[in-house]
Amino acid sequence: MKILVTGAAGFIGFHTARRLVERGDEVVGLDNLNEYYDVTLKQARLALLQKEPRFRFVKLDLADAAGMARCFAQEKFQRVVHLGAQAGVRYSIEAPHTYVQSNVTGTLNVLEGCRHQGVEHLVYASTSSVYGANTNMPFSEHRIADHPLSLYAATKRSTELMAHNYSSLFRLPTTGLRFFTVYGPWGRPDMALFLFTRNILDGQPIDVFNFGHHKRDFTFVADIVEGVVRVLDRVAQPNLAWDSLHPDPASSRAPFRLYNIGNNSPVELMRYIEVLEECLGRKARKNLLPLQPGDVPDTFADIDDLVKDVGYRPATPVEVGVRRFVEWFCDYYKQRL
Repeated sequence: MKILVTGAAGFIGFHTARRLVERGDEVVGLDNLNEYYDVTLKQARLALLQKEPRFRFVKLDLADAAGMARCFAQEKFQRVVHLGAQAGVRYSIEAPHTYVQSNVTGTLNVLEGCRHQGVEHLVYASTSSVYGANTNMPFSEHRIADHPLSLYAATKRSTELMAHNYSSLFRLPTTGLRFFTVYGPWGRPDMALFLFTRNILDGQPIDVFNFGHHKRDFTFVADIVEGVVRVLDRVAQPNLAWDSLHPDPASSRAPFRLYNIGNNSPVELMRYIEVLEECLGRKARKNLLPLQPGDVPDTFADIDDLVKDVGYRPATPVEVGVRRFVEWFCDYYKQRL
């Protein structure tokens, strides 16, 4: 298939694009290479992708409506994996307009391109952050998620609602994936594992929020990509049993689906740090701090639907995943343990 992957120079986009070209798809990778974090890391990811004859890069901003329309018209994509976004909970407090422009306007332009060019299936990234103030765990797609605690989460919830609108009005099949704390090689420098590793190796203290007591459903990037590809291959269908008197948020009479995609096994932050210390052979000096604004205490994904519908099974425990990240980090940054 000919597939568009937005955010292809990003963390999850890079891994997804590489998986698709390796299995034989033709991939057009789109990214604006913004400076939210180290551009050289994005360029290094791209350099690996560009070694693949089935991959081609287009530098374009999702918020450029005319440019996006031209790209869709010229390329005639069969399917789209929309992973491009402005990420990060904390930065959304500082730069709210950036999030609306990238995540809301950018997704609108992707939806318009899919609508007008007859794309067979749009798969897009959402986030576990949409569950916000909800503490009923494990988090289920079948429960309402309308109390976000950050603007980042609010923009992602908006994209889910927009996708449903396009599925309903234009019969565009859309599937949203709520990612749970993704980590692994080639990760973003603003992610906790990246920050922890760099500071421990540099002999600097690490900031441990919520005094280390919160839990996360840490999910290794290879497991995420496996789920993304399986979902891409299963075009969203209408739920003929959907009941408007008891509406299920995860499906619709339109070709629309929402899934959680996580490890289904929460780990306390302090244990995560212990695993990292074991991999590095060094102890961390910890600054114990309260929970940050916009953050949630715990996350835990109910993945029953994804297991049932596409056979998704996360296979990487944190002991394995963290070691793979450390091996990549030390190789990429020429660090010795």
